Amino acid sequence: MNRRHFLAASAAGLLARPALAQDSRARVLRFVPQANLSSFDPIWTTAHIARNHGYLVYDTLYAIDRKFAVHPQMAAGHVVEDDGRRWIITLRDNLRFHDGAPVRARDAVASIRRWAQRVAYGQKLLSLTEELSALDDRRLQFRLKQPFPLLPAALALAGQPPFIMPERVAQTDAFRQITETTGSGPYRFMPEEYVSGDRAVYARHDGYVPRPDTSADFLAGSKRAVFDRIEWRIIADSGTAAAALQAGEVDWFEQPDADLSLFLARSRGIRVEVLDPAGSNGFLRLNHLQAPFDDKRVRQAVLLAARQEDFLISNYGTDPAFWQAGTGVFTPGTPMASDAGLDWVKGGQLDRAKALLREAGRASAPARVLGATDIPAIAAVAPVAADLLQRAGFEVDFAQSDWGTLLQRRTSREPLEKGGWSAFISGFTAYDFADPATHPLLRGNGLDGYLGWPTVPALEALRERWFAAPDEAGRRGIAAEIQRLALEEVIYVPTGTGRPRTALRAELQDRVPGFPLFWNLRRG
Repeated sequence: MNRRHFLAASAAGLLARPALAQDSRARVLRFVPQANLSSFDPIWTTAHIARNHGYLVYDTLYAIDRKFAVHPQMAAGHVVEDDGRRWIITLRDNLRFHDGAPVRARDAVASIRRWAQRVAYGQKLLSLTEELSALDDRRLQFRLKQPFPLLPAALALAGQPPFIMPERVAQTDAFRQITETTGSGPYRFMPEEYVSGDRAVYARHDGYVPRPDTSADFLAGSKRAVFDRIEWRIIADSGTAAAALQAGEVDWFEQPDADLSLFLARSRGIRVEVLDPAGSNGFLRLNHLQAPFDDKRVRQAVLLAARQEDFLISNYGTDPAFWQAGTGVFTPGTPMASDAGLDWVKGGQLDRAKALLREAGRASAPARVLGATDIPAIAAVAPVAADLLQRAGFEVDFAQSDWGTLLQRRTSREPLEKGGWSAFISGFTAYDFADPATHPLLRGNGLDGYLGWPTVPALEALRERWFAAPDEAGRRGIAAEIQRLALEEVIYVPTGTGRPRTALRAELQDRVPGFPLFWNLRRG
């Protein structure tokens, strides 16, 4: 029995069950996430599953709304002195961690310091900071070497923010995973109920005090935990997850593939909608440390041969309303996006690619592509990446595993013969790729940068110029130079911008657009 027949049979027998609005567990939200929660540390890893976990368990000093505007979140506000070189941030009243301890300025200081070692925006902020300290329990200060008006924006970074943790936890080495999950966010993680590969459970934090002055707007504003519990049901097989949604056994399936989305859209009691109108950006990251992709000509060969449409169709389906090809390194429609250097991403130039490989002496070179089987999006696009490299002439080892194993494996800097890797594919949200400050892949700082570790001093210099630009027009011009250089050096291979769909029970209302947000969500 194939997946489509299985779903149809399941629907026929199970949809007659009572609606969830009458379920005795109506104050429990049952959610199928995109992957297994294999790491509890949203600073150690950039995996979206850990980020979503982070937004449940922790809170942030600042946050952005859906228009990228920055607002105080845990911060009551700030004052700026000494011609922009001293910032004093005051915490809101009554902030408490899940263990009942008050949130202090020293907790925020330790959390920011740990985050800043792993995240590009934080690294920039720390490089401009002479002193970061707690003045008292409610006030922390930045003493800067020079004015940096983007400081609140750095602390509001959407994709990998400085989640505020207790000082004892935040003092963990930034390159070692934390094991304690005490936060101060709207929900508490329940470690005694966690079973890797099966479920993760969150309970409402009754001590959480939402912002009183604003309604929720994406990541900013008043976060209200309406449900008593949120249960993440880890279901690796998409067909099984879809059948569970139809049967009323779960309420929300985060990211079904395109085929299942079309099927579920025709199911009674299910609504399918775009998960995030701003979209998501895919990428193929090549390992700059190891052969064959330590040679720029070899990386250029991959970029010339790649067709963004192939990746997008495999994940989002054939309807171009749900994707956009021909994109550069910045999210289309954002202020820094441009057409600079886009000749590199026309794609399908296989003859040019093979000629470059012969010139580099790397024809038929071995390459190991990492793929994940338990995330529908990655499972769909990773074979496209493996096929691309094979058609270009590489001897491809397609190493598939679960996502948690891939996350561990991609941290290796060893050569292939010692278990290393050549390429992996993933994606980030529109908010992550909006500008050079937030973009995790647009670094040329070698081993201090994102996985793949490119060393491109000229890119780092352009990024510094972008931060120092006096106005938006100046930043846009420098961003165009950054894109041109990033594509020429093949910092990574852009695989297009898509609009992932999500499927949920029709009884669920008031979901805020963006990656899965659980606060303020309720049943109709």
